[in-house]
Amino acid sequence: MEGMKASVVDRDEVRVMFLRVADQVPAIEDGWERLESVVPPKGRRFYGAFHAVANEYWVCVEPVEGDDPIRLGLEMGVLPGGPYLRTTLRGEPPGVYLRIAPTFEELIKDAAVDESRPGIEFYRRGNEIDLLLPIRTG
Repeated sequence: MEGMKASVVDRDEVRVMFLRVADQVPAIEDGWERLESVVPPKGRRFYGAFHAVANEYWVCVEPVEGDDPIRLGLEMGVLPGGPYLRTTLRGEPPGVYLRIAPTFEELIKDAAVDESRPGIEFYRRGNEIDLLLPIRTG
């Protein structure tokens, strides 16, 4: 990825409600459709988390007061904090989504990846996504 800028950030853990799906594009797309059908997107913080070792993907949303994860058919979990290598993708959906996997692959090339934590996609707005690769430091 020519000209890709990445920086190291330290993130706090984030409590999320999530759907667990296979780490494959059709399953991920279906997971997002299912989540957005039970949690209206307006005013929410959404995340994707891929667990490479388990070969699974979590479609996530931060809970707000009044949410009932059981009634919504969602699990509760935590996106771990710690050091991450971050870069931001900008572009219109669905095209920007096609750049996620290749960008993570590029980040991985020069990083000491911490495989005990998931890679995270933070959907800042419809056309801006922070990609967060967990790294080991020290």
